[in-house]
Amino acid sequence: MIETFNEAHSLLLQGIQVTVKAALLSIVIGIFVGLVSCLITVARIPVLKWLAAAYVWVVRGTPMLVQALFIYFGCPDVIRTVLPSFTVTPFIAGVITLSLNAGAYLSEIFRSGIQAVNTGQIEASRSLGLSAFTTMRKVVLPQAFKITVPSLVNQFIITVKDTSILTVIGLKEIVNMARQHVSIKYDYFETFIWVGAFYLVVISALMVLSKFVEKKLNYDKKG
Repeated sequence: MIETFNEAHSLLLQGIQVTVKAALLSIVIGIFVGLVSCLITVARIPVLKWLAAAYVWVVRGTPMLVQALFIYFGCPDVIRTVLPSFTVTPFIAGVITLSLNAGAYLSEIFRSGIQAVNTGQIEASRSLGLSAFTTMRKVVLPQAFKITVPSLVNQFIITVKDTSILTVIGLKEIVNMARQHVSIKYDYFETFIWVGAFYLVVISALMVLSKFVEKKLNYDKKG
């Protein structure tokens, strides 16, 4: 085990850096995309509402593997008919894939959180003269975020694990780098134990963070 780590650690560390960067960037973008999609969905503008619903439907209804291949191979192929020199890196394609995927699920999470906020508070805010935008920003969203903390962290965990799928488009994340190592050394068992240990450490840290945030927000699991 130690010998395998000594031989593979440089490749694995490179993969860890790419995995963490891709996951963090995708989570940040995914939160923004999910929140915008959610607000469009709860708004009463038919065309925008339909577009947001279609986005969520398509992303949730197709495998992320297909999405990654489509974004990395399919979209550039079409764009090159207009811009022949257009290229996209595996990292950018991977982040786009993860962000769109996380955004679709976060949209539904945020929507459920907003719907869980007591409507009486919304009506009281409006009766005090607050605009719909101010009510959403100062009254609804803070409570919705508090309600959705466990689901948000769960989606973050899923996003971290989903980075491994992007090895199919050549993203040099930890699984890809581990495969490069075992293609030379053939020590599959030991190498992938180290890969699994990395995911366990990161995901366990996220779970601990989730409990800490829930405690700080006085999240009441019993409703």
